[in-house]
Amino acid sequence: MNDALAASPQDTAPTTLVRAACPHDCPDTCAMHVTVQAGRVIRIQGDPDHPPTHGALCTKVSRYAERSDHPERVLHPLKRVGPKAGPPRFERIGWDEALDTIAARLTAIAGRGPGAAQAILPYSYAGTMGLIQGESMAARFFHRLGASRLDRTICASAGAEGLMATYGGKVGMHLEDYAHAKLILIWGSNSIASNLHFWTFAQQAKRQGATLVCIDPRRTETADKCHQHLALRPGSDGALALALMHELITQDLLDHDYLAQHVEGWPALRERALQWPAERAASVCGLEAGQIRDLALLYGRTQPAAIRLNYGMQRAHGGGNAVRLVALLPCLTGAWRHRGGGMLLSASGWFGPAVDAASLERPDLMPQPLPRIINMSTIGDDLLRESGPDFGPRIEAVVVYNSNPVAVAPQSRRVVAGFARDDLFTVVLEHFMTDTADLADIVLPATTQLEHLDVHRSYGHTYALINQPAIAPVGEARPNTAVFRALAQRLGFDEPCFAEGDEVLARQAFRPDQVDFEQLQAHGWVRLPVPDRPFAEGGFPTPSGRALADHPQLGVPDHIPNYESAESAPALAARYPLAMISPPARHFLNSTFVNVKSLRDIEGEPLLEIHPEDAAARGLVDGSVVEVFNDRGVYRCKAAVNTRARPGVVNGLGIWWRKLGLDGTNVNELTHQRLTDLGRAPAFYDCLVEVRAA
Repeated sequence: MNDALAASPQDTAPTTLVRAACPHDCPDTCAMHVTVQAGRVIRIQGDPDHPPTHGALCTKVSRYAERSDHPERVLHPLKRVGPKAGPPRFERIGWDEALDTIAARLTAIAGRGPGAAQAILPYSYAGTMGLIQGESMAARFFHRLGASRLDRTICASAGAEGLMATYGGKVGMHLEDYAHAKLILIWGSNSIASNLHFWTFAQQAKRQGATLVCIDPRRTETADKCHQHLALRPGSDGALALALMHELITQDLLDHDYLAQHVEGWPALRERALQWPAERAASVCGLEAGQIRDLALLYGRTQPAAIRLNYGMQRAHGGGNAVRLVALLPCLTGAWRHRGGGMLLSASGWFGPAVDAASLERPDLMPQPLPRIINMSTIGDDLLRESGPDFGPRIEAVVVYNSNPVAVAPQSRRVVAGFARDDLFTVVLEHFMTDTADLADIVLPATTQLEHLDVHRSYGHTYALINQPAIAPVGEARPNTAVFRALAQRLGFDEPCFAEGDEVLARQAFRPDQVDFEQLQAHGWVRLPVPDRPFAEGGFPTPSGRALADHPQLGVPDHIPNYESAESAPALAARYPLAMISPPARHFLNSTFVNVKSLRDIEGEPLLEIHPEDAAARGLVDGSVVEVFNDRGVYRCKAAVNTRARPGVVNGLGIWWRKLGLDGTNVNELTHQRLTDLGRAPAFYDCLVEVRAA
């Protein structure tokens, strides 16, 4: 029998190519080509014509079809039938029953009088970065309802506020221009795992003779591939940046003209930096003074020099100030004048003129006075608070979408206790039964990126993208927008905006003078009109057009010690002498992909990396089960004794679902809810622990 006769009808069916976009919380925001045959996805590839993606996808997203086709996918609405204290037990219900139940509960809470709806809280973040399935119809619904507002701080707000305080916006150099750099400082980023497409441009620069330097407490896979690695202590980045400035000043490696014309407050910053010789910073950072001097000379004498800063370094008490200091380094040397010079933390500010957030989210629907704001990073404490004049009404209902707070929020013992309240009504829109879904009252099946329309901006490049649905929703899954439309109808919200379909929303998302929607549909992506070498002649988006070294309200940035360190809390450090950071495991993205078996098989199991010296002092051996502990809790996992951890620091790789841990916990059992200096963000990497054999 020949191959044509042996082929199944599906094998011989025509294929369709669908233009899509990766939805995940990653700076790359890749353009994708999805090949569909007979209603099934048979291939997912990077768009070869999209300059940042250039045809490549990470291991996680290239297997995205495994996520949509996963055998444990939630396919129908579910209602809890067992107590929250026991094993999760749910039964299947219909959509009408689910929506009616939710609408009735929310109506009862909101109907108690003015401001009563503040007892309802939306909880969402970056499960999708899409503008439509993220905060469009959902924001309209909660604004109209008068629910509490959510301060979405859990990942990046300290760095964002620090960057805005310096440049006036979340802006930086073009991703592609890293290929032209002669020196790249990769600061607080495991780019191979979390920013793959930047890494390809860095590799291109390296092949052309550029020097790559990694600055990170952990010897990451990226550090392995760089020419140098500075393994500084967590939370000491600001001290290092000040010491680099000190050397640039004393060695006269400054661009005096750039500083005079394009930096406001330079004399005050100069005075601050001169207080930080290399020896002082070395004692704070755990480095050799010579390492700091050598790096400063390399940076000051090399043009073009670029910095790729990422969000790991801002997850400590002084994270916002540290970002301010690092962002000022290219201003001292005039690196912005050169193609391939400058700095990038976030490019999302370039989308400010392009995205019409007010039309999408309709903040005008909110009542006056405006509802209170709840910080998502303190959700553990806030769910356990009683009503009071300083807090307002007790939280009685939470609607979770695009997030898994029980796994990802800090001090998770408190988070679990809050979500386990019998009197808390919790709705979760999800693909899978996550740790948070296990504690829900109603679980609603959500569509994946392959099943709905969306449009995307990026925080790592300057291209807008569209995601066309490739296949029909699996099971009874519905897009977030459809769920909130249906709830609005049941609550009697009759404003025309609640009847708008997803394509109408997509067309509203971008201003037409910035992004041509027809071109976006046709090509899958559109480049924003951002100039080359955007700050070669200043022009920062501050009121004066100059970078701010001395902010009118914040003053001059400085090194701020960790909450938990020998420097600021010596008694605590005596009991818990190891600093812990909790970077994501390479094949996970926060808590996403943890349940994709092929990726979990690669990761193996929850691990704590510990340096051989620290392991030997505690009698620990590689592969043994250990207890990591502090006053907040105990986390059991396997020890990986290796030099990826520097002495005095352990790396708790995350973020595993709690129920996949050895004792139903994850690394966030140990983190705290105290907030950063700027941006009200969590200080995940500002955490002291001790380790013992289990």
